[in-house]
Amino acid sequence: MIAGARNRIKGTVFEIKRGTVMCEVKVKVTDEVMMASVMTLESLDEMGIKEGDTVTVIAKAVNVLLVKE
Repeated sequence: MIAGARNRIKGTVFEIKRGTVMCEVKVKVTDEVMMASVMTLESLDEMGIKEGDTVTVIAKAVNVLLVKE
């Protein structure tokens, strides 16, 4: 597969929360860092993603938001 984004981060699928149509896939990048992706259940099943799988997170953002804590 060819993807245009340059920000690629490998991680392990930590948790999958299934809804009725969509799901949230949490990926553990390091001991302290998690990333998440939302996709359709159809896409999840077609890709065969399950907990424990190694995946590559490709980050491509149009907007960058800042939050002051």
